[in-house]
Amino acid sequence: MCTTCGCSNGNVTIDGHKEGHNHAHHHHDHNHDHHHDHAHSHDHHEHSHHEHKDVLDYGAGPARAHAPGLSQTRMVQIEQDILAKNDSYARENRTRLEQEGVFALNILSGPGAGKTTLLVETLRQIGQSFSVFVIEGDQQTSRDAERIREVGAPAVQINTGKGCHLDAHMVGHAIDRLPLSVGGVLFIENVGNLVCPAAFDLGEKRRVTLLSITEGEDKPLKYPDIFQGADLVLLTKSDLYPHLQVNKQVLKENINRIVPKSHVIDVSSYSGEGMSDWLEWLRAERKAFLESLASQAQLRADMLRKAS
Repeated sequence: MCTTCGCSNGNVTIDGHKEGHNHAHHHHDHNHDHHHDHAHSHDHHEHSHHEHKDVLDYGAGPARAHAPGLSQTRMVQIEQDILAKNDSYARENRTRLEQEGVFALNILSGPGAGKTTLLVETLRQIGQSFSVFVIEGDQQTSRDAERIREVGAPAVQINTGKGCHLDAHMVGHAIDRLPLSVGGVLFIENVGNLVCPAAFDLGEKRRVTLLSITEGEDKPLKYPDIFQGADLVLLTKSDLYPHLQVNKQVLKENINRIVPKSHVIDVSSYSGEGMSDWLEWLRAERKAFLESLASQAQLRADMLRKAS
């Protein structure tokens, strides 16, 4: 996993601001303590990969990964340290978004699955119903944020440089730059990657994984983590089913092998197939989120009244 090498460290730009400069922000600690410890010996007995015929399984150990010079135990420790710090930032983001009354979604997929295209069509259809805000994550360029702004939604671009995912610290900075309002929806489009983004909580309320049907039926089995954490799976470019040798049933069965009883919707931003189902899910989740906040506020008010 990328957490063992700290790939998100350095060269992060948020709409022209290079991270690390002094500026006001609600997070208390702006340093990324992504340790690089290469002092360990690289003895072969430390490798936990399992050999089965022609398969070298470097994901079989407790770290489920391999990094030159690091034992599995050391990798687990580093990963735990990095994720613990990220989770702290994520809790801050989540608390802030709840206080602002903003429903946030983390949108994940591999590159080219159609995240931005889906968001553009989504914003066109719901943009007048309630406020929407977008955080765009890419290694380079601001093209996706520009596409979002063209349909009238405020967007902040995060360029991660060599980093292969967004983290909660970056997202917290981006939230500072958005005109959040009660009842709004924040879409966080993660960096296109089927592996690393799955490990990082950003403070979102719901997580949506996109998989283009052009990527094949076996992707859920090859990259299970990004599906395991998903509240919804969108199978994009569904208009291409007639032109591909992709078995829809097998694809959905493979997703259900990873996430039993998963919620899966076929969707096409081009033909419009599945868009109503996706938007219905989105509206229902937003409504439930706001009702939960209202219920919590009422409960606090009742407790204060009884205590007075």
